Amino acid sequence: MLSTFQIITVILVILTTLPFSRHEAWWIRGLDFPRLQLFLALLIILFLELMLLDLSSIQTWAIIVIALFCLAYQAWWIVPYTRGFPLEVEGANDSDNKRRIKIITANVLMTNRNAKALIALIREFEPDILVTLESDIWWQKQLDILEADYPYTIKCPLDNLYGMHVYSKFLMMNSQIEYLVEPDKPSMHALALLPSGDRVRLHFLHPAPPSPTENDESSERDAELVIVAKSVADTNVPVIVTGDLNDVAWSETTRLFRKISGLLDPRVGRGMFNTFHADYWFLRWPLDHLFHSKHFSLQNLKRLSNIGSDHFPLYTELVLTADNSNENNGLNADMDDLVWAKFKTKEHNVDKTDVPQPEKHLVS
Repeated sequence: MLSTFQIITVILVILTTLPFSRHEAWWIRGLDFPRLQLFLALLIILFLELMLLDLSSIQTWAIIVIALFCLAYQAWWIVPYTRGFPLEVEGANDSDNKRRIKIITANVLMTNRNAKALIALIREFEPDILVTLESDIWWQKQLDILEADYPYTIKCPLDNLYGMHVYSKFLMMNSQIEYLVEPDKPSMHALALLPSGDRVRLHFLHPAPPSPTENDESSERDAELVIVAKSVADTNVPVIVTGDLNDVAWSETTRLFRKISGLLDPRVGRGMFNTFHADYWFLRWPLDHLFHSKHFSLQNLKRLSNIGSDHFPLYTELVLTADNSNENNGLNADMDDLVWAKFKTKEHNVDKTDVPQPEKHLVS
């Protein structure tokens, strides 16, 4: 029995320690995703080892200590996304509706044909901005009925799983579609005008994941995230970045994005809000994100109901605040982070200047 537990523990140790490496191979970076599942597996194996093995044996205690180390390491990554951890974004106290912005981010799954479910959610939650990922020309035709209420749009229908659409009640200025790293993976950028007259810089992203069917490495995804992070770090305008980033909230690369950009994650201290995979409750993690600058507080954050996609839509309601309640929150970059970020961008010869800055080119 001891040998069985030794084998299982060694496998869990390997799965835990491989991501220590910053190697960008998909099969290593993919292990950033199931940290919750690995944590639970380690918890179960530890319980069984304590219950079934001979606790007078040095070998038993050796595998228990090793499993405990791995359990603590996995917990370090995921505990910030549990209730009780200090909030990174303060709750909203401002009742000024003119400074609110409500966003639904939805990876619709290109082959999904249940547009009615998404439209029903839009009618129920009445977002100011709808962002769809994987939306092709079929989805565009279904969603164009929203234009009576959402007259400002950015449309990029594609049949390669990377189409993207934005429908907005707010005026969007200097809207641009860019292919920042890969020639077939678009991103969208705009400056939204709130009813209060405030302007908010928006970036909508959907980089490709590291996987055997997409990119062999994570370098393309990581480069896109880093140049956007560097770009928004240079502005004083309120910023929102949202989309399916094909990276989990607790990965080292997402933390790098937050460190470089200075943006906040409203999930910290509130929950994981696992949006993928909608069909398998035991294989879920947070792939769809919304990060924002310190100008905002949070009114509401909610994972919405299934729309037939492999992703759940994410609903976020922010309030543009005048106080400095979030000023000291978030993550800070050190020299190692800056060097690593530079390496990420150099790999693909991209730079923060490739990212549109819609506030810089306003037409009077």
